[in-house]
Amino acid sequence: MKKNEIGKTGMKVSNLSFGASSLGGVFHDIREAEGIKAVFTAVENGMNFIDVSPYYGHYKAEIVLGKALKEIPRSSYYLSTKVGRYGKDGVNTWDYSGKRAQESVYESMERLHIDYIDLINVHDIEFSDMNQVVNETLPALVELREKGVVGHVGITDLQLENLQWVIDRVPEGTVESVLNFCHYCLNDDKLVDYLDYFESKNIGIINASPLSMGLLSKRGVPAWHPAPKPLVEACQKAVAHCESKGYPIEKLAIQFSVSNPRIATTLFSSANPDNVLKNIAYCKEPIDWNLVREVQDIIGDQQRVSWANS
Repeated sequence: MKKNEIGKTGMKVSNLSFGASSLGGVFHDIREAEGIKAVFTAVENGMNFIDVSPYYGHYKAEIVLGKALKEIPRSSYYLSTKVGRYGKDGVNTWDYSGKRAQESVYESMERLHIDYIDLINVHDIEFSDMNQVVNETLPALVELREKGVVGHVGITDLQLENLQWVIDRVPEGTVESVLNFCHYCLNDDKLVDYLDYFESKNIGIINASPLSMGLLSKRGVPAWHPAPKPLVEACQKAVAHCESKGYPIEKLAIQFSVSNPRIATTLFSSANPDNVLKNIAYCKEPIDWNLVREVQDIIGDQQRVSWANS
């Protein structure tokens, strides 16, 4: 698989990477053994970057991933997890305090059966008091970086403006990567507007959700999807158009999202080993740019229509 460096971190990662949210049953229930096999399949076939969070499945994703990682050589992958978002008994919780951030790192390492986290992120900063992220959460993570407990520090959010707001207010080098989702896919490429800014700060760019959380899929969006109805309908028309051409929109969406070498990697999540193999194969085939243009024309004025995080 093609490899790109995440900013100046030295981490050269596959252009398609494994997002472990599905191991927490976030999108639908999973069979644990199949989820573990999906992790093995990803690493064995060249994916060397795995992203997870204690929030996914309210710790379940980290627990299941940890079972898989016990069987995989530590040198064969980079691991990213997060602090700030949690949950218990079906109730979401948030805590961006420095103390909780540091505790969370050690708890994640225990669940994941590892003694070092390559990349630690502040999760979905829009749910925080962003001044607290600047003054407390990030300094707490930098302290762990200086101690060698974590390798690199990043921030994640749906809103690109928030990522820039925080980066503008912390010392240079504090934030080494950003993880943004649903903004470099067939229906929304707003991330492009921020590439120069992030690169000027030596910050690596991680893209996530190439299928736009199900908008760009034959299965369609889950009931909780926050996208407005006109966007959902436009994407459904695009799905039908790709079907008529015998070119699954999932294939086109994955290919589009990994096509920009300025974006270090794109995360996709599946607990199905066959889907992992299929998506890796998609990356190795040439993309049909004419079909990309047709799909974007169909989506039309719904291009770059976003929504609030949830």
